[in-house]
Amino acid sequence: MDPIKNPYSPGAGAPPPELVGRGPILKQAEILLGRIRARRPEKSLLLTGLRGVGKTVLLNEIQRMAEKNDYQTIFVEAHEDKPLGALLVPYLRTLLFNLDRMAGLGNKARRALAVLKSFVSALKVSYGEITLGLDIDPELGSADSGDLEIDLPQLFVAVGEAASDKNCAVAILVDEIQYLSIKELGALIMAMHKLQQRQLPMVLLAAGLPVLPGLAGESKSYAERLFSFPNIGELSREDAYKAIRDPALEASVDFEKKALEKIYEHTKGYPYFLQEWGYKTWNLAESSPITQKVISQATTDVIEQLDNNFFKVRFDRLTPKERDFLRMMASFGKGPYKVADIAHKFDSKVSTLSPVRANLMKKGMICSPSYGYIAFTVPLFDEFMLRTMPEFP
Repeated sequence: MDPIKNPYSPGAGAPPPELVGRGPILKQAEILLGRIRARRPEKSLLLTGLRGVGKTVLLNEIQRMAEKNDYQTIFVEAHEDKPLGALLVPYLRTLLFNLDRMAGLGNKARRALAVLKSFVSALKVSYGEITLGLDIDPELGSADSGDLEIDLPQLFVAVGEAASDKNCAVAILVDEIQYLSIKELGALIMAMHKLQQRQLPMVLLAAGLPVLPGLAGESKSYAERLFSFPNIGELSREDAYKAIRDPALEASVDFEKKALEKIYEHTKGYPYFLQEWGYKTWNLAESSPITQKVISQATTDVIEQLDNNFFKVRFDRLTPKERDFLRMMASFGKGPYKVADIAHKFDSKVSTLSPVRANLMKKGMICSPSYGYIAFTVPLFDEFMLRTMPEFP
């Protein structure tokens, strides 16, 4: 097949040719955006799921939906080593300038810029030099206490009032939100609470690992009343077949049924892996329909590529103790895994393993789907651990 016409798109956040199986989530987002635009209360969305299920793709699609509905949007990716305030400031600056240029007699956008400058002045105390380049005086006494849980809500209210003044709405989208500290997440939740109380046209849409609902609840007990936490999982067999077959059919190429079954068997229906298998299979196939034999040839190449790239970059961040811990998890087969069982295998107490487990959770390698249990956050990583450490006792 012509590689230039290859319809598949493996990559972090790359939109697939067919966004299948996500209709209910997109419909929920559409309703949320419509209600906030109409000044009606609605829970913000915090998407949760393992890596490779398409959370970033969904956030990008929701951003496009918002912009089509006259929203001003901000899209940021949280980092372990960058504070939330410093992350948001440059985007809020641009957004408020856009609002200030919009037609209307109100001056709320200028006031919000003054509040933003006060916010930045307080941030400098904790995080050093952060500049705005604003020829505007700060609004003393607004968002300048240095306490993020006080300042961020005040800043968001000022932004929400500016948007209301210009008869538009604002959507803030945050990817990898689980990397925020508990205090930062708490400040964000409090800010959204203030906005909802005042029915200001501003909404939060975020995505993170399955630990997110627990982190939100730990931060603020009322989080479940402000947010919906839809779980983004693997695709059903039918949707997985559709994700692979439909793009090929548009190019007059088909798959044999057994070939589709083999791809599903290898990928378990995870969207990222479906794109990897589809991409490699297309380039290897010489004619239509694509057969099971081509899938077998592609599988060897895909697994080697994943092992040397997708999995390896995560494996290389681990300490020897963390690698041993994950290898022990993999020895139990498909998770979730009971922490007590892993401790027993190590002939150790659960408390002794807690530091290693905590570090792995901080690195985003494992999560706790329920009390006393852990699971891999990266699909198929258990199989990789068995391949890369085959002789582990």
